[in-house]
Amino acid sequence: MKIPLTDLYRQYQSIKSEIDAAIENVIRDSAFIKGSYVSSFEENFARTIGVSKALGLGNGTDALFIALKALGVKEGDEVITAANSFIASSEAISLCGAKPVFADCDDYYVIDPADLARKITKATKAIIPVHLYGQSANMNEIMKIAKENGLKVVEDTAQAVLAEYKGKMCGSFGDCATFSFYPGKNLGAYGDGGALVSNNTDLYNWAVMFANHGRVDKYDHRFEGINSRLDGIQAAILDVKLKHLARWTEQRRQVAAWYNERLSDLNDIILPKERKGAKHVYHIFPIRTEAALRDKLLDYLKGEGIGALVHYPIALPNLTAYKYLGYKESDYPNASKYSKELISLPIFPELKEDEVDYVAEKIKAFFKSL
Repeated sequence: MKIPLTDLYRQYQSIKSEIDAAIENVIRDSAFIKGSYVSSFEENFARTIGVSKALGLGNGTDALFIALKALGVKEGDEVITAANSFIASSEAISLCGAKPVFADCDDYYVIDPADLARKITKATKAIIPVHLYGQSANMNEIMKIAKENGLKVVEDTAQAVLAEYKGKMCGSFGDCATFSFYPGKNLGAYGDGGALVSNNTDLYNWAVMFANHGRVDKYDHRFEGINSRLDGIQAAILDVKLKHLARWTEQRRQVAAWYNERLSDLNDIILPKERKGAKHVYHIFPIRTEAALRDKLLDYLKGEGIGALVHYPIALPNLTAYKYLGYKESDYPNASKYSKELISLPIFPELKEDEVDYVAEKIKAFFKSL
């Protein structure tokens, strides 16, 4: 049996007629750049997240960069983000000329508010909490810390569309939030895409201009910006998928429940926890085992046709890219430790129960063979 980490073709087959019609409509109307299909998705997405404005962009990294620029982050500033994430979370900070400062994660794999508070200095301008793997960060505590210290908050919601904390949608807490529509995301395009969302009209209007070369009208540019936009075909595809997202999310949660049921009696691994009062959307289903066994288990699963991966094998402060900052592994004990122990198991809405059975059986067989 072969089980990929995710299977976008199965998803496409389930909504083929809708997707094909949406693409044909964009081609028929020659609405490839901007236009009604992009506007429709932006309006529907903003409504889904519970904010007033959404701006479709080229990708999630652009969205983070534009969000920080819109908040005035510049050279000499510091921005705190999670030590365990994809590099886009910190890269956007550096692109603004600011210094990325990392806070350790907790055992929910999201930024630890206590360590975040310890990292604040006079130079700190903003916080980027990352809702990693589909799990909400502790937004009540983070927003409290931000308010007490006069800091801006950009939620990195790339992996957590429809995740909730205390009944409120992730992406609706901070000054703004960013999303990625990379194909493998819970809401994924068939190419690159991203979005910035906010209730701040001034921030949104500035972001619209910056993402379009600083333009306010044709050939009227108030300042230099960049070129970052969600194209019409991707927007139309995302609009179709958005209608199915709530159902797909519940299916992901069911797959996670199957894994938990089948693996809960295995003492050799640690299963992901769901924060009390939060709704996990399981973009990733991460398990942990001891570091000495992680790569052996990973290779074994791949040999059995199971598309397991590691998200992420090196904590951000330990990357070569940030060597100049002089961070040590001991500065981020959890992020450094977990990066050596984590494995991501296959999870997607169409994953069948017998496929979960197969994955669970192979994991148990591996540990039994030791």
